[in-house]
Amino acid sequence: LTGVPVIPTLMGWGTIPDDHPLMAGMVGLQTSHRYGNATLLASDFVLGIGNRWANRHTGSVETYTRGRKFVHVDIEPTQIGRVFEPDFGIVSDARAALQLFVEVARERKAAGQWPSYASWAGRCAERKRTMLRQTHFEQIPMKPHRVYEEMNQVFGRDTVYVSTIGLSQIAGAQFLHVYGPRQWINCGQAGPLGWTLPAALGVVASDPTKQVVALSGDYDFQFLIEELAVGAQFRLPYVHVLVNNSYLGLIRQSQRGFDMDYCVQLAFDNQNVEEGAGDLRGYGVDHVAVVEGLGCKALRVTDPGQLQGALRQAQQLAAQHRVPVVVECILERVTNIAMGTEIDKINEFEAIDCRAPQGLETAGLLD
Repeated sequence: LTGVPVIPTLMGWGTIPDDHPLMAGMVGLQTSHRYGNATLLASDFVLGIGNRWANRHTGSVETYTRGRKFVHVDIEPTQIGRVFEPDFGIVSDARAALQLFVEVARERKAAGQWPSYASWAGRCAERKRTMLRQTHFEQIPMKPHRVYEEMNQVFGRDTVYVSTIGLSQIAGAQFLHVYGPRQWINCGQAGPLGWTLPAALGVVASDPTKQVVALSGDYDFQFLIEELAVGAQFRLPYVHVLVNNSYLGLIRQSQRGFDMDYCVQLAFDNQNVEEGAGDLRGYGVDHVAVVEGLGCKALRVTDPGQLQGALRQAQQLAAQHRVPVVVECILERVTNIAMGTEIDKINEFEAIDCRAPQGLETAGLLD
Protein backbone atom coordinates (compact mmCIF):
# COMPACT_ATOMS: atom_id res chain seq x y z
CA LEU A 1 0.00 0.00 0.00
CA THR A 2 2.73 2.49 0.98
CA GLY A 3 5.41 1.32 -1.45
CA VAL A 4 7.96 1.17 1.36
CA PRO A 5 10.63 -1.60 1.30
CA VAL A 6 10.49 -4.17 4.13
CA ILE A 7 13.33 -5.74 6.12
CA PRO A 8 12.26 -8.81 8.13
CA THR A 9 14.19 -10.00 11.16
CA LEU A 10 15.32 -13.61 11.31
CA MET A 11 12.36 -14.48 13.53
CA GLY A 12 9.99 -12.75 11.09
CA TRP A 13 11.56 -14.10 7.90
CA GLY A 14 8.83 -15.08 5.45
CA THR A 15 6.27 -12.47 6.53
CA ILE A 16 6.99 -10.97 3.12
CA PRO A 17 8.05 -13.42 0.37
CA ASP A 18 11.72 -13.33 -0.57
CA ASP A 19 10.82 -12.59 -4.19
CA HIS A 20 8.40 -9.75 -3.38
CA PRO A 21 9.52 -6.48 -5.06
CA LEU A 22 9.53 -4.72 -1.69
CA MET A 23 11.42 -7.44 0.21
CA ALA A 24 14.67 -5.57 0.88
CA GLY A 25 16.64 -8.40 2.53
CA MET A 26 17.57 -9.27 6.09
CA VAL A 27 19.96 -7.19 8.17
CA GLY A 28 22.55 -8.45 10.61
CA LEU A 29 26.04 -9.54 11.48
CA GLN A 30 25.47 -13.17 10.43
CA THR A 31 21.97 -14.12 9.28
CA SER A 32 21.75 -11.33 6.73
CA HIS A 33 21.83 -10.33 3.10
CA ARG A 34 24.42 -7.86 1.91
CA TYR A 35 21.73 -5.90 0.08
CA GLY A 36 19.66 -5.77 3.28
CA ASN A 37 22.55 -4.29 5.23
CA ALA A 38 23.25 -1.82 2.42
CA THR A 39 19.61 -0.72 2.27
CA LEU A 40 19.37 -0.17 6.02
CA LEU A 41 22.57 1.89 5.94
CA ALA A 42 21.17 3.98 3.07
CA SER A 43 17.87 4.66 4.83
CA ASP A 44 16.88 7.78 6.80
CA PHE A 45 13.80 6.43 8.64
CA VAL A 46 13.03 3.02 10.14
CA LEU A 47 9.67 1.84 11.48
CA GLY A 48 10.15 -1.21 13.71
CA ILE A 49 7.08 -3.33 14.42
CA GLY A 50 7.25 -5.98 17.14
CA ASN A 51 11.01 -6.42 16.87
CA ARG A 52 13.69 -6.39 19.58
CA TRP A 53 16.66 -4.65 17.93
CA ALA A 54 18.69 -7.72 18.94
CA ASN A 55 22.46 -7.19 18.79
CA ARG A 56 23.07 -9.80 16.06
CA HIS A 57 20.68 -7.75 13.95
CA THR A 58 22.02 -4.29 14.80
CA GLY A 59 25.71 -4.69 15.53
CA SER A 60 26.78 -1.59 17.42
CA VAL A 61 24.00 0.88 18.13
CA GLU A 62 26.20 3.73 16.89
CA THR A 63 26.56 2.28 13.38
CA TYR A 64 22.98 1.07 13.22
CA THR A 65 21.31 4.33 14.26
CA ARG A 66 23.64 6.94 12.75
CA GLY A 67 21.84 9.25 10.33
CA ARG A 68 18.33 7.83 10.66
CA LYS A 69 15.24 8.26 12.83
CA PHE A 70 13.34 5.40 14.46
CA VAL A 71 9.78 4.62 15.48
CA HIS A 72 9.31 1.46 17.55
CA VAL A 73 6.00 -0.36 18.07
CA ASP A 74 5.86 -3.09 20.71
CA ILE A 75 3.21 -4.50 23.03
CA GLU A 76 5.70 -4.65 25.92
CA PRO A 77 6.55 -1.13 27.22
CA THR A 78 9.94 -2.17 28.63
CA GLN A 79 11.12 -3.23 25.16
CA ILE A 80 10.85 0.35 23.89
CA GLY A 81 14.17 2.03 24.61
CA ARG A 82 15.74 -1.14 26.02
CA VAL A 83 18.50 -1.22 23.37
CA PHE A 84 18.36 2.37 22.14
CA GLU A 85 15.89 5.20 22.53
CA PRO A 86 13.67 5.56 19.44
CA ASP A 87 12.56 9.00 18.30
CA PHE A 88 8.99 7.86 18.93
CA GLY A 89 7.72 4.80 20.78
CA ILE A 90 4.26 3.25 20.49
CA VAL A 91 2.99 0.71 23.01
CA SER A 92 0.56 -1.43 21.05
CA ASP A 93 -0.20 -4.88 19.79
CA ALA A 94 1.40 -5.08 16.34
CA ARG A 95 -1.87 -6.03 14.61
CA ALA A 96 -3.76 -3.07 16.10
CA ALA A 97 -0.98 -0.65 15.16
CA LEU A 98 -0.75 -1.99 11.60
CA GLN A 99 -4.50 -1.73 11.10
CA LEU A 100 -4.41 1.91 12.14
CA PHE A 101 -1.33 2.65 9.99
CA VAL A 102 -3.07 1.14 6.96
CA GLU A 103 -6.27 3.08 7.62
CA VAL A 104 -4.39 6.40 7.80
CA ALA A 105 -2.28 5.58 4.74
CA ARG A 106 -5.42 4.83 2.72
CA GLU A 107 -6.97 8.12 3.80
CA ARG A 108 -3.87 10.06 2.81
CA LYS A 109 -3.55 8.29 -0.53
CA ALA A 110 -7.20 8.99 -1.30
CA ALA A 111 -6.61 12.66 -0.49
CA GLY A 112 -3.46 12.77 -2.64
CA GLN A 113 -1.31 13.40 0.42
CA TRP A 114 0.85 10.26 0.33
CA PRO A 115 4.34 10.75 -1.15
CA SER A 116 5.71 8.35 -3.74
CA TYR A 117 8.53 6.10 -2.61
CA ALA A 118 8.91 4.52 -6.05
CA SER A 119 12.39 5.92 -6.61
CA TRP A 120 13.66 4.66 -3.24
CA ALA A 121 12.01 1.26 -3.70
CA GLY A 122 13.55 1.05 -7.16
CA ARG A 123 17.03 1.72 -5.78
CA CYS A 124 16.50 -0.98 -3.15
CA ALA A 125 15.34 -3.46 -5.80
CA GLU A 126 18.36 -2.65 -7.99
CA ARG A 127 20.69 -3.12 -5.03
CA LYS A 128 19.09 -6.50 -4.40
CA ARG A 129 19.35 -7.54 -8.05
CA THR A 130 23.01 -6.60 -8.41
CA MET A 131 24.05 -8.22 -5.12
CA LEU A 132 22.58 -11.66 -5.78
CA ARG A 133 25.30 -14.12 -6.71
CA GLN A 134 25.66 -17.67 -7.97
CA THR A 135 27.29 -20.35 -5.85
CA HIS A 136 27.57 -23.32 -8.17
CA PHE A 137 30.59 -24.88 -6.46
CA GLU A 138 31.48 -28.26 -7.94
CA GLN A 139 34.47 -29.35 -5.86
CA ILE A 140 34.62 -32.44 -3.65
CA PRO A 141 34.40 -32.38 -0.64
CA MET A 142 31.39 -30.13 -1.07
CA LYS A 143 31.05 -26.55 0.01
CA PRO A 144 27.89 -25.88 2.05
CA HIS A 145 26.83 -23.17 -0.40
CA ARG A 146 26.04 -25.81 -3.02
CA VAL A 147 23.75 -27.68 -0.60
CA TYR A 148 21.53 -24.61 -0.12
CA GLU A 149 21.50 -23.92 -3.85
CA GLU A 150 20.13 -27.40 -4.49
CA MET A 151 17.64 -27.13 -1.62
CA ASN A 152 16.20 -24.01 -3.28
CA GLN A 153 15.81 -25.95 -6.50
CA VAL A 154 14.12 -29.01 -4.99
CA PHE A 155 11.91 -27.75 -2.19
CA GLY A 156 8.82 -25.74 -3.07
CA ARG A 157 7.55 -22.34 -1.98
CA ASP A 158 5.41 -23.88 0.76
CA THR A 159 8.35 -25.58 2.49
CA VAL A 160 8.71 -25.05 6.24
CA TYR A 161 12.37 -24.93 7.26
CA VAL A 162 13.44 -25.78 10.82
CA SER A 163 16.89 -24.93 12.13
CA THR A 164 18.88 -23.86 15.18
CA ILE A 165 22.21 -22.28 16.01
CA GLY A 166 25.37 -23.04 14.01
CA LEU A 167 27.10 -22.21 10.76
CA SER A 168 24.38 -24.28 9.10
CA GLN A 169 21.71 -21.85 10.33
CA ILE A 170 23.76 -18.77 9.47
CA ALA A 171 24.54 -20.00 5.95
CA GLY A 172 20.95 -21.20 5.53
CA ALA A 173 19.65 -17.71 6.31
CA GLN A 174 22.04 -16.24 3.74
CA PHE A 175 21.26 -18.72 0.96
CA LEU A 176 17.81 -20.25 1.35
CA HIS A 177 14.60 -18.60 0.18
CA VAL A 178 11.48 -18.37 2.35
CA TYR A 179 8.14 -17.35 0.90
CA GLY A 180 5.58 -17.41 3.70
CA PRO A 181 5.04 -16.54 7.37
CA ARG A 182 6.15 -19.17 9.89
CA GLN A 183 7.96 -21.08 7.17
CA TRP A 184 11.29 -20.50 8.92
CA ILE A 185 11.18 -22.05 12.39
CA ASN A 186 14.14 -20.65 14.30
CA CYS A 187 14.56 -23.01 17.27
CA GLY A 188 17.28 -20.95 18.91
CA GLN A 189 20.04 -18.56 17.89
CA ALA A 190 22.09 -18.55 21.05
CA GLY A 191 21.41 -22.20 21.85
CA PRO A 192 20.71 -24.74 23.04
CA LEU A 193 21.72 -27.14 20.32
CA GLY A 194 19.68 -30.16 19.30
CA TRP A 195 16.26 -28.56 19.15
CA THR A 196 16.02 -28.86 15.38
CA LEU A 197 14.99 -32.50 15.34
CA PRO A 198 12.15 -32.48 17.92
CA ALA A 199 10.97 -29.11 16.57
CA ALA A 200 10.67 -30.60 13.08
CA LEU A 201 8.67 -33.51 14.51
CA GLY A 202 6.41 -31.01 16.23
CA VAL A 203 5.74 -29.13 13.00
CA VAL A 204 4.86 -32.37 11.19
CA ALA A 205 2.60 -33.48 14.04
CA SER A 206 0.79 -30.14 14.06
CA ASP A 207 0.07 -30.22 10.32
CA PRO A 208 0.91 -33.41 8.38
CA THR A 209 0.11 -31.64 5.09
CA LYS A 210 3.15 -29.37 5.36
CA GLN A 211 6.42 -30.09 3.58
CA VAL A 212 8.95 -29.91 6.42
CA VAL A 213 12.70 -29.73 5.91
CA ALA A 214 15.09 -29.58 8.87
CA LEU A 215 18.63 -28.25 8.62
CA SER A 216 21.38 -29.29 11.04
CA GLY A 217 25.10 -29.34 11.38
CA ASP A 218 26.61 -32.57 12.67
CA TYR A 219 26.93 -31.38 16.28
CA ASP A 220 23.35 -30.08 16.48
CA PHE A 221 22.15 -33.33 14.93
CA GLN A 222 23.98 -35.52 17.45
CA PHE A 223 22.50 -33.71 20.46
CA LEU A 224 19.02 -35.22 20.15
CA ILE A 225 19.49 -37.84 17.44
CA GLU A 226 17.55 -40.36 19.55
CA GLU A 227 14.37 -38.36 18.88
CA LEU A 228 14.37 -39.89 15.39
CA ALA A 229 12.87 -42.97 17.03
CA VAL A 230 9.87 -40.82 17.96
CA GLY A 231 9.46 -39.95 14.29
CA ALA A 232 9.60 -43.62 13.38
CA GLN A 233 7.21 -44.65 16.16
CA PHE A 234 4.55 -42.06 15.35
CA ARG A 235 5.10 -42.00 11.57
CA LEU A 236 6.13 -38.37 11.25
CA PRO A 237 7.76 -37.99 7.83
CA TYR A 238 10.04 -35.09 6.92
CA VAL A 239 13.43 -34.53 5.26
CA HIS A 240 16.41 -33.70 7.48
CA VAL A 241 19.39 -32.15 5.66
CA LEU A 242 22.54 -32.86 7.68
CA VAL A 243 25.56 -30.80 6.62
CA ASN A 244 28.50 -32.70 8.07
CA ASN A 245 31.96 -31.16 8.24
CA SER A 246 32.80 -33.05 11.43
CA TYR A 247 33.58 -29.77 13.14
CA LEU A 248 32.15 -27.31 15.63
CA GLY A 249 32.15 -24.89 12.72
CA LEU A 250 30.82 -21.73 14.34
CA ILE A 251 33.08 -22.13 17.37
CA ARG A 252 36.07 -22.77 15.10
CA GLN A 253 35.31 -19.66 13.05
CA SER A 254 34.86 -17.56 16.19
CA GLN A 255 38.28 -18.70 17.42
CA ARG A 256 40.06 -17.46 14.29
CA GLY A 257 40.80 -14.10 15.87
CA PHE A 258 42.55 -15.82 18.77
CA ASP A 259 44.69 -18.12 16.59
CA MET A 260 43.00 -21.14 18.18
CA ASP A 261 41.81 -24.46 16.81
CA TYR A 262 41.56 -26.55 19.95
CA CYS A 263 39.20 -29.47 20.58
CA VAL A 264 36.57 -28.27 18.12
CA GLN A 265 37.13 -31.12 15.66
CA LEU A 266 34.58 -33.93 15.89
CA ALA A 267 36.48 -36.23 13.55
CA PHE A 268 37.96 -39.58 14.47
CA ASP A 269 38.89 -42.71 12.55
CA ASN A 270 35.83 -44.88 12.94
CA GLN A 271 37.17 -48.45 13.01
CA ASN A 272 33.81 -49.75 11.79
CA VAL A 273 34.01 -47.80 8.55
CA GLU A 274 36.05 -49.29 5.74
CA GLU A 275 38.57 -46.96 4.17
CA GLY A 276 37.01 -45.15 1.23
CA ALA A 277 33.51 -46.30 2.16
CA GLY A 278 31.34 -43.39 1.09
CA ASP A 279 34.29 -41.04 1.69
CA LEU A 280 33.44 -41.19 5.39
CA ARG A 281 36.80 -42.38 6.71
CA GLY A 282 38.06 -39.83 9.21
CA TYR A 283 34.68 -38.11 9.66
CA GLY A 284 33.80 -40.05 12.80
CA VAL A 285 30.17 -40.91 13.44
CA ASP A 286 28.45 -43.06 10.81
CA HIS A 287 25.18 -41.15 10.87
CA VAL A 288 23.55 -43.35 8.24
CA ALA A 289 24.04 -46.44 10.41
CA VAL A 290 22.69 -44.68 13.50
CA VAL A 291 19.67 -43.25 11.66
CA GLU A 292 18.75 -46.64 10.22
CA GLY A 293 19.21 -48.21 13.66
CA LEU A 294 16.58 -45.79 14.96
CA GLY A 295 14.05 -46.97 12.40
CA CYS A 296 14.40 -44.16 9.86
CA LYS A 297 15.87 -43.83 6.37
CA ALA A 298 19.14 -42.16 5.38
CA LEU A 299 21.14 -41.20 2.30
CA ARG A 300 24.73 -40.00 2.13
CA VAL A 301 25.97 -37.60 -0.56
CA THR A 302 29.60 -36.77 -1.29
CA ASP A 303 29.29 -35.54 -4.89
CA PRO A 304 27.49 -32.21 -5.46
CA GLY A 305 26.19 -33.52 -8.76
CA GLN A 306 24.15 -36.10 -6.85
CA LEU A 307 22.66 -33.68 -4.34
CA GLN A 308 19.49 -32.80 -6.19
CA GLY A 309 18.69 -36.43 -6.93
CA ALA A 310 19.26 -37.39 -3.29
CA LEU A 311 16.97 -34.64 -2.01
CA ARG A 312 14.19 -35.73 -4.38
CA GLN A 313 14.71 -39.37 -3.40
CA ALA A 314 14.44 -38.37 0.27
CA GLN A 315 11.06 -36.78 -0.41
CA GLN A 316 9.88 -40.01 -2.03
CA LEU A 317 11.19 -42.18 0.81
CA ALA A 318 9.51 -39.99 3.42
CA ALA A 319 6.18 -40.25 1.60
CA GLN A 320 6.54 -44.00 1.09
CA HIS A 321 7.72 -45.05 4.55
CA ARG A 322 6.19 -42.24 6.65
CA VAL A 323 9.35 -41.72 8.71
CA PRO A 324 12.04 -39.03 8.87
CA VAL A 325 14.62 -39.29 6.09
CA VAL A 326 18.12 -37.89 6.67
CA VAL A 327 20.26 -36.66 3.79
CA GLU A 328 23.84 -36.44 5.05
CA CYS A 329 26.00 -34.10 2.96
CA ILE A 330 29.73 -34.65 3.47
CA LEU A 331 31.30 -31.18 3.36
CA GLU A 332 34.80 -29.81 3.28
CA ARG A 333 36.14 -29.68 6.80
CA VAL A 334 36.71 -25.90 7.04
CA THR A 335 34.44 -23.22 5.60
CA ASN A 336 34.19 -19.63 6.74
CA ILE A 337 30.71 -18.15 6.30
CA ALA A 338 30.26 -14.40 5.80
CA MET A 339 29.91 -12.44 9.03
CA GLY A 340 31.39 -9.46 10.84
CA THR A 341 31.28 -7.22 13.88
CA GLU A 342 29.37 -4.36 12.18
CA ILE A 343 26.70 -4.34 9.47
CA ASP A 344 28.99 -2.15 7.35
CA LYS A 345 31.98 -4.45 7.87
CA ILE A 346 30.86 -7.97 6.92
CA ASN A 347 33.78 -10.22 6.00
CA GLU A 348 33.34 -12.26 2.82
CA PHE A 349 35.50 -15.37 2.61
CA GLU A 350 34.46 -16.91 -0.71
CA ALA A 351 34.89 -15.70 -4.28
CA ILE A 352 31.28 -15.78 -5.44
CA ASP A 353 30.38 -16.09 -9.11
CA CYS A 354 28.26 -13.24 -10.46
CA ARG A 355 27.43 -14.54 -13.95
CA ALA A 356 23.98 -13.42 -15.10
CA PRO A 357 22.11 -13.59 -11.80
CA GLN A 358 18.48 -14.55 -12.35
CA GLY A 359 16.74 -13.02 -9.38
CA LEU A 360 15.76 -15.48 -6.69
CA GLU A 361 16.08 -18.39 -9.09
CA THR A 362 19.78 -18.16 -8.30
CA ALA A 363 20.81 -18.83 -4.71
CA GLY A 364 23.88 -17.05 -3.52
CA LEU A 365 26.08 -15.62 -0.82
CA LEU A 366 25.57 -11.88 -1.02
CA ASP A 367 29.03 -10.43 -1.20
